[in-house]
Amino acid sequence: MLSQLTPAPLDPILSLTMAFREDQRENKMDLGIGVYKDASGHTPIMAAVAQAQEKLIQIQDTKSYVGLAGNEVFNQAMMKLVLGEKSAAYARAAAVQTPGASGALRMLADLIKQARPNAVVWLSNPSYVNHQPVMEAAGLKVAFYDYFDSDKMQVNEAAMLASLEAATADDIVLLHGCCHNPTGADLSLEGWEAVAQLALKKGFTPFVDIAYQGFGDGIEADTQGIRLLAERVPELLIATSCSKSFGLYRERTGAAIIVGESLEASNVAKGRILQLARSTYTMPPDHGAAVVATILTDPQLTQIWEDELNAMQARLQRLRQGLVAAFQARGCQRFDFIVEHKGMFSHSGLAVSEIDRLREEFGIYIVGDGRINIAGMQEDKLTILAEAILSVI
Repeated sequence: MLSQLTPAPLDPILSLTMAFREDQRENKMDLGIGVYKDASGHTPIMAAVAQAQEKLIQIQDTKSYVGLAGNEVFNQAMMKLVLGEKSAAYARAAAVQTPGASGALRMLADLIKQARPNAVVWLSNPSYVNHQPVMEAAGLKVAFYDYFDSDKMQVNEAAMLASLEAATADDIVLLHGCCHNPTGADLSLEGWEAVAQLALKKGFTPFVDIAYQGFGDGIEADTQGIRLLAERVPELLIATSCSKSFGLYRERTGAAIIVGESLEASNVAKGRILQLARSTYTMPPDHGAAVVATILTDPQLTQIWEDELNAMQARLQRLRQGLVAAFQARGCQRFDFIVEHKGMFSHSGLAVSEIDRLREEFGIYIVGDGRINIAGMQEDKLTILAEAILSVI
């Protein structure tokens, strides 16, 4: 049996990380995988997370199963964080804890397959590298809508809306809640309103992946679009992650949120997801969700977390400004758009040959599609990075 298998294709991001680890050069830079690093190049444990873990050690008295839905306190806290506790959408929503946002994407994809087996899932062009494989693994068809203007390095909202005119009432449109991956270019609030109006006109169901809440304009500001959409449309699917916002990468902490026309409808969908989970992973890991629940139900820890996340967001913006300043100091304004992008990533516009040279000649690792992880940069290396890029373009 096993002899019939052929080698799996390498993951474009994870394989880059492996190559980086094997690189012995001292000044190498990993600007590929989406992980936040501090000024020393280290991915820290957030202060609120460390304190929550200490608190859990003192109060947790069992390692028994938590149930198919995971930590229900966590589920409620994530719905409040994304939708807002006082919103009408929150009152008709239900949630299931999942193994990261990727687990949420798969569970919701499987739910779509049960409810609308012939649905087409529309993805932005480009989109997160794992969106298409997850949807297709669930047996769903995928199509792409225009999104990024590679000349202006911003969202082309008119082209996006024109593309989505082809979506039908059976279809699903997947959107990035904030900090678009891989481009860093986000919809305007007017764009979200236009998508909501189009969803009502065409009848398609929006599906929002929000993995970077707090890294764009702030914890509350980053939910403006998704909350607008949730209040306008009858049904909404949401995948959310705690990997970035809480620095819980390895804990695989996420949630699938369903906003139905009524709470009863959402709970029916939740029951279906629990059935799907039972045949997949059964129950999600506890630790990360317990940490997040501890933080979000303790006002003091919540404030510590918010302050630290806001500081991380502000540092990302300074890194963007610093890199652009380094280019401008050398007479180059080609990359000025980087300061207008949001979150961890920016689409650099670099060609594959230029990306290859950066890796081979300078030990600078960038994903082949040109995505640069701003959160992987260090202040004292911005000049080195700018000079290396200028030497290959």
